[in-house]
Amino acid sequence: MTDFDKKSVEEITKLINEKREGLRADRFKVAGSAKKGMMPIRLVRKEIARALTSLNARKNKSE
Repeated sequence: MTDFDKKSVEEITKLINEKREGLRADRFKVAGSAKKGMMPIRLVRKEIARALTSLNARKNKSE
């Protein structure tokens, strides 16, 4: 798990974009197979959500 409090907004945004791209690629890999291998996708989605939550908390704090 990444500590988002220590990262800059640009770093978090870059991480979110990278994770989303990886998630998209993983979804296409899994689409052709059975329901096996869904756990890594869930973990990536949760990490994206954590990063977005941290980003939004900073945005709301500065307002």
